[in-house]
Amino acid sequence: MLRNARFIALADLRHQLRARETLMWTFLMPIVFFYFIGTVTGGFGGHGEEPDEIALVPGADSGFLVEQVERRLVDREYAVRRMASEEETQLPRLSVPERFTERVLAGERTTLELTSSEEGLHTDYDRLRVARAVYTVLADLVACAAAGEEPSPEAFARLDATPRALSLAVVPAGKAKRVPRGFEQTVPGTLVMFTLLVLLTSGSVLLVVERNQGLLRRLASTPISRGEVVFGKWLGRMALGLVQIGFAMLAGTLLFRMDWGPDLAWVCVVLFAWAALAASLALLAGSLARSEGQAIALGVLTTNVLAALGGCWWPIEITPTWMQELALFLPTGWAMDALHQLVIFRAGPGSALPHALGLAAAALLVGWAAAKAFRYQ
Repeated sequence: MLRNARFIALADLRHQLRARETLMWTFLMPIVFFYFIGTVTGGFGGHGEEPDEIALVPGADSGFLVEQVERRLVDREYAVRRMASEEETQLPRLSVPERFTERVLAGERTTLELTSSEEGLHTDYDRLRVARAVYTVLADLVACAAAGEEPSPEAFARLDATPRALSLAVVPAGKAKRVPRGFEQTVPGTLVMFTLLVLLTSGSVLLVVERNQGLLRRLASTPISRGEVVFGKWLGRMALGLVQIGFAMLAGTLLFRMDWGPDLAWVCVVLFAWAALAASLALLAGSLARSEGQAIALGVLTTNVLAALGGCWWPIEITPTWMQELALFLPTGWAMDALHQLVIFRAGPGSALPHALGLAAAALLVGWAAAKAFRYQ
């Protein structure tokens, strides 16, 4: 049985990997999505446990106001690294002109320059935070002038000690949890979505084409049992899913420095179970669809709905509570939550075990339904 099933699986895999559409959506489009979505959402959903770093480049004789700017940057949750102007860095760089304090106190228009090697939401957020840091220094200069004091480190210290008439206290409503962002969200999310998309389209369409062209009827005339045919078709789609997962993980690691965490073996277990479920869904869809158009429409629609509601497009942690609860009833939600627990939150294998078991059980159940629905014509 295994020999015949393996023969059918390898034949299907070779056929699918020769199709240009399958090659594009398996090897090219995931990298495109990794890059563009990961870059755009680099600052999406807040910040991590470690403060962001920023390079502060003070000019010659910049004076005590530079110390005030640096302190306000720290208040904005930056780790400030002082650097010389000629040093190369990938960090956002805030350059302070020479004789900064002298020029400001003389009423001369003075410009601080923020430069960054990246673009996206994170860079926009950097601009906002740096501007707030600079404006608070300006506000204290205005307060010193209104009080008739000469600006100095001591005057700024007295202003800091003055009780504020209005204050805002911000506290988390419940247990705080870091929200995945950038490539750490995009790489797993795109991987999960594209595995399902390719199998539900290419994998199911191939079965429809073989049925409509009479290839399955010819296969039925061979001394290969129905069970061997079904198992071989499932193995072929499973193999394609594993090829896509392996390539996406390798590309994510090498090109986008994706860190899969300390439990890589369990990440592979979860993704193996996910590939098994996607292969079963592809076999079921190919058995139910009557035409190629139906198979493609069903695959694209199902994938997009499950990806959106399961947390593949954005971190499910930023959505309303009802959406987070709904995701736990969806297979994409099981896969993404397991990957977040293992990769982002480092919660250990026990946190992903129920998800892996659920995916495996669903793969068996859907596979049984696909075997019942499988037909030669």
